[in-house]
Amino acid sequence: MSYTLQTTSTQTDGNKITRDIKYINKDFTDCRNKLIEFAKTYFPTTHTDFTPSSPGMMFIEMASYVGDVLSFYQDNQIQENFIQYVRQQNNLYDLAYMFGYQPSVTGVSTVEVELYQTVPATGNNPNFDYALNVPENTTINSNQNNITPFLILDRCDFTVSSSQDPTDISIYEVDGSGNPTYFLLKKTRTAISATQKTQDFTFSTPQRFSTINIEDNNIVKIDSCVDSDGNEWYEVPYLAQETVLDSLKNQNPFGEDPNYSSNVNDVPYLLRLKKVARRFVSRFKSPTQLQIQFGAGSSADSDEEIIPNPNNVGIGLPFTQDKLKTAFAPSNFLFTQTYGIAPSSTTLTFTYTVGGGVGANVPANSLNSLSTSNVTFLKQNLDPTVAQTAFDSLEVNNPKAASGGADGDSPEEIRQNTLEMFSSQLRSVTQDDYLVRALSMPSEYGSLSKIYVEKQNIENLNIGEIPSTLDFCVLAYNQNKQLVTASDALKNNLSTYLSQYRMIGDSLRIKDAFIVNIAVEFEIITLPNYNSNTTLLKCITALQNYFNIDNWQINQPILLRDIYVLLDRVEGVQTVKVVNIINKAGESLGYSQYAYDIPGATLNNIVYPSLDTSIFEVKYPNTDISGKVVNF
Repeated sequence: MSYTLQTTSTQTDGNKITRDIKYINKDFTDCRNKLIEFAKTYFPTTHTDFTPSSPGMMFIEMASYVGDVLSFYQDNQIQENFIQYVRQQNNLYDLAYMFGYQPSVTGVSTVEVELYQTVPATGNNPNFDYALNVPENTTINSNQNNITPFLILDRCDFTVSSSQDPTDISIYEVDGSGNPTYFLLKKTRTAISATQKTQDFTFSTPQRFSTINIEDNNIVKIDSCVDSDGNEWYEVPYLAQETVLDSLKNQNPFGEDPNYSSNVNDVPYLLRLKKVARRFVSRFKSPTQLQIQFGAGSSADSDEEIIPNPNNVGIGLPFTQDKLKTAFAPSNFLFTQTYGIAPSSTTLTFTYTVGGGVGANVPANSLNSLSTSNVTFLKQNLDPTVAQTAFDSLEVNNPKAASGGADGDSPEEIRQNTLEMFSSQLRSVTQDDYLVRALSMPSEYGSLSKIYVEKQNIENLNIGEIPSTLDFCVLAYNQNKQLVTASDALKNNLSTYLSQYRMIGDSLRIKDAFIVNIAVEFEIITLPNYNSNTTLLKCITALQNYFNIDNWQINQPILLRDIYVLLDRVEGVQTVKVVNIINKAGESLGYSQYAYDIPGATLNNIVYPSLDTSIFEVKYPNTDISGKVVNF
């Protein structure tokens, strides 16, 4: 099909000349051929030499070259405007941000750690004067090699014990009469795989909506920002949001109600809304670049000086502002504190954390060294000897393995999550909305490797649950990128995060999906003149790639036909005789505890998953995928 657009040229000798111009020719060859055709049609006597070496063909081919280049860049620019087709990484991240999705560059691992210390006894009770305070972001290390550092998310105050933050107390040491001399205090905290870093940025004159870039790998989050005058700057979702949540210890901090502190056992910390003018937003421009943007206001001028209150105009009172320093324009409000103030004549120090990845899913009992540089006593004037004993008694351990560590979003994951995020519009209605929202949980709260959302039937509900109950069946990775059940802390974080977006009538349950470990055995016949061992190795490699856990989702069946086709396409394979899927179960053998009847679940060359939400996994691909070469 050909599309033609006619244009009219200028007058020539009083005659009006109409040219037929084709607009569908975009590559070099088409442009060249059409230019030759154009010259022969409209300039039949002017130029007749179309040999490749003629001067006329040189100009035609130069014009075709320019047209081809322009067409390429035009197509590329249009393509880069659509999230479905964008190729350049920076454009992909910009489009994701525009649609409201923040790509994950790393997934942190989470783990529950237990902190212990001893305190002397006063009578039959512990003396909490010697209780320690472990601040948030305290580093936990390991005496094992290649173990990533972890940070404690919340401060651990051994003087506080409540239903929400209990302190386990037990007798640690007694004297000869059986009276306690020391008590053991234990608290549980959540830690993430991360390391804190700092960067300084200096500002001179204020610039509207100025930006800076933090260049680093595996950036998890911004922890704090303080300027050279000691003022704190706060991260907000968008610059127009002027309030943040602030947490303070419950010791009547607001000076409003002395009864606040009487509830310290149940409410150890209090939240309040805090209005902040110094604020910023952050967004990833690439996996290694986090952009920070500030507001446009000036801290030197009040909003009244930029946009006076109309009620004060003309009244002439000395304490009112009724004159503008500059000409009024509708854009003046941008210079107010509506979008926060712009930093000026100061140095900002950003503290941020980096870390995460699959390698951060450390095994149990591997985190046992606590940095004590910022650990303090809350009481003063203590006995130095007793205080030193209490200080030296502080220990930490992780009784369970860490989970949630994952690599950053792939380009395709960014595309799909962005499209789903845009359709959900910051609320979750459908099952897909909830799935994407769960996948977009900030990495500092942990990362889940597999998520499956299903709506429960009424007959499957427990007493008190509502009909619109959604089950989130989840799994995480261990250090070796093998599937494990998610930790309680990770599942609790997911539940808390999703509660912000759920519909009023929706009830959410976070459950563990079942892991069905399998092995694959096959037999092939090789073509003549092909090395059997080499061909067999290629087949095993192909199956290892096929069963890579990144390619498998919860409740995904195994299509035996696809495996036969995959092996048949391997160079050197003549015939695939048999493919067997075998269940591997038993915790003593390193597998999942769940046995599964593979033959009973196979129908029409399809191995179906269990009715209970489950996923197939080849846990040890180097040993559990095996084959042999046979003869006819």
